[in-house]
Amino acid sequence: MRAILYALGANAGIAVTKFGAAIYTGSGAMLAEAIHSLADCVNQLLLLLGMRQAQRPETDEHPLGYGRVVYYWAMMVALLLFLVGGLFSIYEGVERIRHPESVSNAIVALVVLAVAIVLEAISLMGALREIGKVRGSRPFLTWFRETRQSELMVVAGEDIAALGGLVLAFLAVLAASLTGDPRYDALGSIAVGVLLVVVAVAIIREVKGMIVGESAEPAVRTAIEAHLRSHPEVRKVIRLITLQWGERLVVAVQAEMDMSGSAADLVAAVNRVEMSLQEKFPQARWVFFEPEVAKR
Repeated sequence: MRAILYALGANAGIAVTKFGAAIYTGSGAMLAEAIHSLADCVNQLLLLLGMRQAQRPETDEHPLGYGRVVYYWAMMVALLLFLVGGLFSIYEGVERIRHPESVSNAIVALVVLAVAIVLEAISLMGALREIGKVRGSRPFLTWFRETRQSELMVVAGEDIAALGGLVLAFLAVLAASLTGDPRYDALGSIAVGVLLVVVAVAIIREVKGMIVGESAEPAVRTAIEAHLRSHPEVRKVIRLITLQWGERLVVAVQAEMDMSGSAADLVAAVNRVEMSLQEKFPQARWVFFEPEVAKR
């Protein structure tokens, strides 16, 4: 939530300023950046909507709740905003190459872009701080591939694309101003669009796996299995299935139980293991345990 609000606050102010500068200077790269910032604001609002819907309680039709709705909204953000915004920027750049328009008052555009770069950098730092709390010692790209937090992944991708796009737009406007050639401005718009498309494809690829159904992060799954094996009642973990369900986990365990007592003792042992598992991993909302009695 904090990372999304950082991005929303930064992008709202930046979008208004960019649109004003784009109208004043006639810069295509600036217009592409303004549309990008507006799309980013909608981006954050959709993510907040998804997080709110994910909190709806379980029903008979949705017995595991609505946690995975956040994946749907993450996919919509990537498709409708990143990809469409990227393609529009490329189209705008191509049109500017076909019909060049000089950039007037470039100093205004450069100042606005410089301020926007600072604000986006602050927003990205806020997102990276939130990511740092969950990624541990993993490199950023490893976390990006392994994370099941679609909202945080989208915000990180958006901030990186926004900051990279601003730098490209700044260089394009600067080159157009110094050379007097408006094609540099058009090329800047195309470069921003290509960057957005690349980020969109990367996010879509990761979110697709979440929608299809992914296990818990590898480190979490390993920790769950180690926790199960640490119980003296569990002789062998035959099979462990984890399924990420938004912020929660579905865990199914088939384990060989080393029990010499009665059926009631076996039930009590299973209950102890389940309770211990949910205390250790609060995100394991649903635990299904299938015991197998050890053969002697």
